Amino acid sequence: MRTRSGVCYRNLEQRKTEIKKRMRKRITNTNYNYCTYNQEEICCKRRKKIDYLDELPDDIVLSILCKLSSTVNTPSDLFNLVLTCKRLNNLALNPLVLSKASPKLLTVKAKNWSESSHRFLKQCSDSGNIEATYTLGMIRFYCLENRGSGASLMAKAAMNSYAPALYSLAVIQFNGSGGTKTDTDLRAGVALCARAAFLGHIDALRELGHCLQDGYGVRQNVTEGRRFLIHANAREVAAVLYSHPPSTSILFHAQQLKHSNGVSCPLLSDFGCNVPPPEVHIANRFLTEWFEIKGTSNVDDVEDAGPDGDGLGLRLCSHAGCGRPETRKHEFRRCSVCGAVNYCSRACQALDWKLRHKANCAPTEEFIVVDAHGNGVDGDVGGDVIGVEDEDVMMAES
Repeated sequence: MRTRSGVCYRNLEQRKTEIKKRMRKRITNTNYNYCTYNQEEICCKRRKKIDYLDELPDDIVLSILCKLSSTVNTPSDLFNLVLTCKRLNNLALNPLVLSKASPKLLTVKAKNWSESSHRFLKQCSDSGNIEATYTLGMIRFYCLENRGSGASLMAKAAMNSYAPALYSLAVIQFNGSGGTKTDTDLRAGVALCARAAFLGHIDALRELGHCLQDGYGVRQNVTEGRRFLIHANAREVAAVLYSHPPSTSILFHAQQLKHSNGVSCPLLSDFGCNVPPPEVHIANRFLTEWFEIKGTSNVDDVEDAGPDGDGLGLRLCSHAGCGRPETRKHEFRRCSVCGAVNYCSRACQALDWKLRHKANCAPTEEFIVVDAHGNGVDGDVGGDVIGVEDEDVMMAES
């Protein structure tokens, strides 16, 4: 059918088809908008479920991080957490968290030492962590040769009744480390040892016992000295029994220990015990690794030393668990029998004697000490000897 203008009307089928297309298009757009809205709402809900950490107050998160920092097995356990998000990065370096850091968290290998490691230990020390203060003090005093700063850090730890710091300061006083031979202060060394021994430090108990036996820096009292040595051994046994399960037996016949070739804790052989040696402190382990990398000599080799005693002229303490080096030539005392080993203290000498040196020590004709007049003399020099539990070996100052 045509209109007056000549345009044909659409038939009924065409109109129905066009209406259906419009309706379908309208429904499709409505469903798309509805689906998009639902997806965004679901994502928001999921996001809210995942981000519950943002709802926790800082006090709770700090409490969790303090517990973590005091129980981690490796430094990476905490540092991986620091990299997680910005909030944890800020909270993990909070002074409260760093003050609770365990020795395992503060462990640094000498080959990985860097400015960032130094900065982290300094940050822990400033936060009040005594372990970090002592460790950084040892590193600065012996490795970085910053004597004043290192000694002040160790003194800071000692003022907080940290026994290893008291004992290290005692060794410095006995040897005059960082100064000349006239800087030795035996009375101060004995006083620091007594304080560390009062706090239960085993090496300090042993050192104090030897000082009393030999009258070194204190009035001689052999009976009291033996009592301190026995007390040191008893504390060593107690520490081992505490760290081992009750079912583990560490006692056996002393004759079997004498003929055994295994390495055992040295002084406990007096009581017929065979236990693993105590764990080395992280500071002493760092010193050992540091001077192994630097190539410091562990024997008496002074021919290639520099004018100030640098280089091969400076020796390490021969006890494997110590790591302390000399700060000047001839600072440490050496064995008066063989002259092949040297020690920073009587405690290190006594430990290394029964652990290793007793089987290797033998008099040699080459070990001749030259006195002030250029004459060769054999044996002790100046009567400055170190007594040990075994009376057949003494230490003389080289």
